[in-house]
Amino acid sequence: MTFLDRFIQNWRVRTASRFIIHGMKVLDLGSADGVLLDYSGICGPGSMGIDPTLPAPAKTAGGHQLVPGFFPQDLPPGRPFDAIAMLAVLEHFPNDQHAILADGIAKHLRPGGLLVITVPSAAVDHILKVLTTLRLIHGMSLEEHHGYDTSMTAQIFCPPRFRLLKHEKFQLGLNNLFVFERLAS
Repeated sequence: MTFLDRFIQNWRVRTASRFIIHGMKVLDLGSADGVLLDYSGICGPGSMGIDPTLPAPAKTAGGHQLVPGFFPQDLPPGRPFDAIAMLAVLEHFPNDQHAILADGIAKHLRPGGLLVITVPSAAVDHILKVLTTLRLIHGMSLEEHHGYDTSMTAQIFCPPRFRLLKHEKFQLGLNNLFVFERLAS
């Protein structure tokens, strides 16, 4: 990761972590090295990350489990999570996988739990390509971006299973934060 990659990642983590209460059991989808899980010691026992780019099971510096694989099929069984985070991940899921994703999240998130998502605006893909060409960022998995329309987010995670609590733009309007509550259904 370049300095700029890490700067942008940390900005997403700071923005999302405002909604994670200290001690929550958190599942980080697309966790990479688990930076969210270790951020300010907010994540509680049983928190874990899952990421298809991990070569093998590992632990974060803070001791949280990292699992290689795809969600939901490769997630180990366990109690539901208090929060699930997807930071810069949703745009990597093909449209035909959105229903499976929503079903998996509903299954693994306790009623009243929070789903915290950051997703870039579609225009960011062009900016990232330029930054990658200039070698200012590594542009992780840019080939998987498919011009995701952020307005679809509230349709994917909709009632009766989810309720949108917050949608705001950040990073100069180029990124979006969505916070949903898992409803009892």
